Amino acid sequence: MQHAGSPQGNAPLGVAVIGAGYWGPNLVRNFRGSANWDLVGVCDLDPGRARKVIGNRSTVEVFTDLAQVLDRDDVDAVAIATPAATHAPIALAALAAGKHVVVEKPLADTPEAAAAMVRAAEQADRVLMIDHTYCYTPAVQHIRKVIAEGVLGDILYIDSVRINLGLIQPDVDVFWDLAPHDLSILDFVLPGGLRPTSVSATGSDPLGAGKTCVGYLSMPLPGGAMAHVNVNWLSPTKIRQMVIGGSRRTLVWDDLNPQQRVSIFDRGVDLTTQAKDSQQREAATVSYRLGDITVPALKEREALSTMVDEFASAIRERRSPLTDGAAGLRVLDILDRIGVSLAMGGGPAQVRQLAAAVG
Repeated sequence: MQHAGSPQGNAPLGVAVIGAGYWGPNLVRNFRGSANWDLVGVCDLDPGRARKVIGNRSTVEVFTDLAQVLDRDDVDAVAIATPAATHAPIALAALAAGKHVVVEKPLADTPEAAAAMVRAAEQADRVLMIDHTYCYTPAVQHIRKVIAEGVLGDILYIDSVRINLGLIQPDVDVFWDLAPHDLSILDFVLPGGLRPTSVSATGSDPLGAGKTCVGYLSMPLPGGAMAHVNVNWLSPTKIRQMVIGGSRRTLVWDDLNPQQRVSIFDRGVDLTTQAKDSQQREAATVSYRLGDITVPALKEREALSTMVDEFASAIRERRSPLTDGAAGLRVLDILDRIGVSLAMGGGPAQVRQLAAAVG
């Protein structure tokens, strides 16, 4: 992807953060802390909230009007941290004004709106990036590298568990609240992205909250592998774990264990076949492999810091970012299909592959 007119060299890029609510302050802090960026302004409907985020003595400007931000020549890019329903209108306006855009998850509130954003970025020749923060953690970046290098062999299965005693959200169910993390990670680490043929989702609402509080998602992957995601707001035990089983090795990621976030097990099952008689009937021979456990040393770094630097690099190098708009659309497409499957009582809902169609 080429981006005409993108800034070059090492001069800091100008950025404005749109939204000073829950996630905006984290973006402000990391853009401020990066040598690649000059934080020009923060835009929020509540000027007092924006001023609180930037501090009283700051030279960063406060805006309440998006148009004023987009008119600024010193703003090369905007970071959107507003309610999901506003992501597409703000991003489309920014792209039309020639700005590069990074958006907090989800990319939009519907796959159709997200697809419009991806098309607009292509037409404007600008970077559209999704802030899938987990993808910029040292652990997940290492997992991506390990899979790409073939250390695990062919992927056979993936089991992901994200459960805790959590806050029941007023506007979304447990799938929309928690599963985007797992889906974005899988999309990042699997070669070619997460492209299930269908999704099957089941859930329950034992509290009578009016929405799914416990959910199970199954996704057949190309090549015969299966991915399974369990999300739960009601568990007294907090678990953030993913197991990726390969034909050669198995990787376990435990996000709550800072001393051993990633472990690679040279253990597994080897299945071979052999002819039994003259009719060439085959019998399976199973052998179990018990080898070493490898625990890589990973340097800790705040994921958002890596994310904002990747945004700058993509703009300067005129390329797609590691988590581009298509990645956000793939995740949103799956979330939409989860709702379809739930409505069918857990039946498989075909994934539409909207990102491939847009591209």
